[in-house]
Amino acid sequence: MTNKNLSVVMPAYNEAHTISKVVKAVLAQPMVAELIIVDDCSSDGTREVLKSLAEHEPQIRYFEHGENLGKGAALKTGISKATADFVIIQDADLEYDPAEYGKLLTPLLSNKADAVFGSRFIGSEAHRVLYFWHYIGNKMLTLFSNMATNLNLTDMETCYKVFRRELIQSISISENRFGFEPEITAKLSLRKARLYEVAVSYYGRTYEEGKKINWRDGISALRCIFIYGLLKRK
Repeated sequence: MTNKNLSVVMPAYNEAHTISKVVKAVLAQPMVAELIIVDDCSSDGTREVLKSLAEHEPQIRYFEHGENLGKGAALKTGISKATADFVIIQDADLEYDPAEYGKLLTPLLSNKADAVFGSRFIGSEAHRVLYFWHYIGNKMLTLFSNMATNLNLTDMETCYKVFRRELIQSISISENRFGFEPEITAKLSLRKARLYEVAVSYYGRTYEEGKKINWRDGISALRCIFIYGLLKRK
């Protein structure tokens, strides 16, 4: 029998069309002890869908924000509520496959890692072909992050990050929006945490399908790399 040792933290904002499918896929994974969903003041019916799901699924722990605070803020709320041995971030869309939780956990279960990043840019997993400039932006942000932290990651901006619960709950998170990714990467580096990367598949969305991150978030990520990767290190 698989040990239920994983807390899944899912920030949600206006994902009424995909949220039920993602929740079903997450709860189908045998290692999931709890699914912590934080609705960040959705206005499209997501909140009502989640409340209904939470009433029928005992593994779901549902929380909500009274105003839209951002992905990072939702993650702070969710991470603070986690109780299992390991914590993974799961977006509320269909871009990442929960069936890959097992391989992401492997370096943690073998006590080789303190955190594992799921990379979209290594290995031979399936990837939807989408925006060239979005790809270049991701690669540049990862490069600048690596220069600031002296790491050799291939995908700093990946959603799939898994942590030992005690480690992630001991790190103070300041960023309320998408700056969570470079901030947590820099702070893991400062902690000298053992980091691993594992190849994951990626089924990216178009903006018409609901993708939310944009160039402004890229500028914010550069700011976070400078603040947390360089200034805090000095």
